[in-house]
Amino acid sequence: MTNQLTRRGVLRSSSALIALPFLESLRLSRFANATERSASAPPKRLVFLGIGFGVTADRWYPDVSTIGENYELPGVLQPLLKHKKDISIIQNLMHQYSADGHSGSTFWLTGANRYAIPGQSFYNTVSVDQVAAEVLGEQTRFSSIQLAAKVGYASDGHGPGMSLAWNRSGKPVAGIDTPVAAFHKLFSNNNAPLAERQQRLTEQRSVLDTVLTDAGSVHRKLNATDKQKLDEYLQSIREIEVRLAKEEKWLKVDKRQPENPLREPDESLEGINEIRMMYDLMVAAMQVDSTRVFTYRMPSDSLIQSLGATMTSHSMSHYSEGERRTVSMNRDTTHAELLAEFIDKLKASKESDGSSLFDHCSITFGSNLSSVHSLKNCPTLIAGGGASFKQGRHLVMSDRKTPLCNLWLSLLKGSNINTDSFGDSTGVIDELFTA
Repeated sequence: MTNQLTRRGVLRSSSALIALPFLESLRLSRFANATERSASAPPKRLVFLGIGFGVTADRWYPDVSTIGENYELPGVLQPLLKHKKDISIIQNLMHQYSADGHSGSTFWLTGANRYAIPGQSFYNTVSVDQVAAEVLGEQTRFSSIQLAAKVGYASDGHGPGMSLAWNRSGKPVAGIDTPVAAFHKLFSNNNAPLAERQQRLTEQRSVLDTVLTDAGSVHRKLNATDKQKLDEYLQSIREIEVRLAKEEKWLKVDKRQPENPLREPDESLEGINEIRMMYDLMVAAMQVDSTRVFTYRMPSDSLIQSLGATMTSHSMSHYSEGERRTVSMNRDTTHAELLAEFIDKLKASKESDGSSLFDHCSITFGSNLSSVHSLKNCPTLIAGGGASFKQGRHLVMSDRKTPLCNLWLSLLKGSNINTDSFGDSTGVIDELFTA
């Protein structure tokens, strides 16, 4: 959208974008043979699971000498053994610009250089999930859902409610930080009269009208730096406009309920039970197609404490031999157990054509950190058939600094999202699409 567009024009464009179906003729020819589907095929879905403080590096990665299908899952990942043919582990991916070990998941889904603008100490760009949501979220009630940890350290030192997602202006997208809040967001209907809800939307638009008018009057008086800040602000306003247009479209449509409706979660859920419930909510949301893109900044402190540890995740991550290493390995095994359960439920949930949710879902489980403060060899596990990857393998990139953004680009293209690059990508990972 350009600054020349009027507010109503933006809304008209947004409405057209939301209503427009995915057109088969616009798909990327390179991937057309591998992903040929009818117009009524089950939709693609993307899930990004961020674990923040990394893994027990010398216990999590498979032996680099055993690549392809004939590799052995490390001990901490053994709970995933029954799904081995449906998952893959990739080594030697990293973000070239991530030099600050305390930034954790901030740049995991963006690959941005935080010092890209001279004189500015922080800069970020759009995250891969939000690029996917612009396409996959066109026909769903929610373009994307951002889940976040509830208490203490989220996954890498960031506070509760911080999601993994960043918008087109490089600003954080708010997260839903409890299973209760996620449940109501996804499945609870607003019982207020329709006229009252319509009036609220009208009032919000009126406020935006005033903001845009005021902003336009001062724009020409600003210096270059301030104009950039104002443009970023206006971009946020445009995103609100798109959200309001989508809310208006769905105003008269009740939220669908899964075949086996979930009960409202207990407010006290933390750690392992919180993660399990968030997974259940994601499965239920896929069943009713309320959204097709998810991110989840997973809890860390509460997870290890629910396993009996008394230390913080930050303390655990500086492990050597002894209790800290044991806690770290227990954390890794628990994540593998929970992920295996999630995959079980996705496989058991059937689409109208007899395939499973898992067949059309792409899951990435990982972190921007490998261990302690190391940003090399980001732990990366992928699962599902949504991006037409050849699963069941251990891939070791020959270049130890292969951009993690190459994976994000591969996920986008494999999900029929037309983009030539993402972040610092140098191309897709060809090995993912070939045996």
